[in-house]
Amino acid sequence: MRLQPEEWAALALSLKVSVVATLLSLPLALAIAWLLARRDFWGKSLISALVHLPLVLPPVVTGYLLLLTFGRNGAVGGFLEQFGVVLAFRWTGAALAAAIMGFPLMVRAIRLAIEAVDPRLEQAASTLGAGRAAGFILVTLPLIAPGILAGAVLGFAKAMGEFGATITFVANIPGQTQTLPSAIYAFLQVPGGEGSALRLVALSLAVALGAVLISEWLSRRIAQRIGRG
Repeated sequence: MRLQPEEWAALALSLKVSVVATLLSLPLALAIAWLLARRDFWGKSLISALVHLPLVLPPVVTGYLLLLTFGRNGAVGGFLEQFGVVLAFRWTGAALAAAIMGFPLMVRAIRLAIEAVDPRLEQAASTLGAGRAAGFILVTLPLIAPGILAGAVLGFAKAMGEFGATITFVANIPGQTQTLPSAIYAFLQVPGGEGSALRLVALSLAVALGAVLISEWLSRRIAQRIGRG
């Protein structure tokens, strides 16, 4: 399967956007998941609802809200532009949109993993002299590693397939903001573009399947290491 230069560009940009979105949102997803799983506080339901809001909102609405907030005339976008940071109609904006859309999936997977770990294990570690942070890092973190990996893969897959929020926030500029989904859409709008669209669809399937298979393999390896430990 020979890809054209614009198809390679869309693939490379999608991979860059997805990796950056996953790496940037994973630490925050871990923190929010731990907060929701381990703490009871006023407003917990509201925070949980806000985290999951991108799942129920139309992606175009999310993209438009991002444009209002992070666009050149937006409150945050105007402030960032003073420092030379522009997100709207840039690949960095695509990464932000993809991170927001995949964030709920990451939080949910990690939260379920944390809730499956008995808190008394951390308490036992504290009786042996480990602080709260050390107990989490030494005890809980290895046990929830498969959940973190699953959340990262879900976030990456969502970022690879994100279309509505991305195209609304950063448009569909070839070589700059055109990811695989938006490239497929663009090819389907022109006569004779079905072949390119089909190649990109096959490529998307291959990347998604590869990510899931690698995740399953890594999860088994991590589980085996934890079991031996």
